[in-house]
Amino acid sequence: MSLGENIKRARNAKNMTQAQLAEALSVSPQAVSKWERAVCCPDISLLPALADTFGISIDLLFGRSA
Repeated sequence: MSLGENIKRARNAKNMTQAQLAEALSVSPQAVSKWERAVCCPDISLLPALADTFGISIDLLFGRSA
């Protein structure tokens, strides 16, 4: 799975909207939409906060199992 698909799956598992995720990360809802559609990727500096928001590791965010 792609990073965008993993973000969407994790967001849905937490019952969050794109707007709620965007607010938690201080980005626009449009940015979250672009990530999920694989138009672009989140900035590397957001990856720890993104993983923490979902309660998963960065490895799992990227679809890697440890």
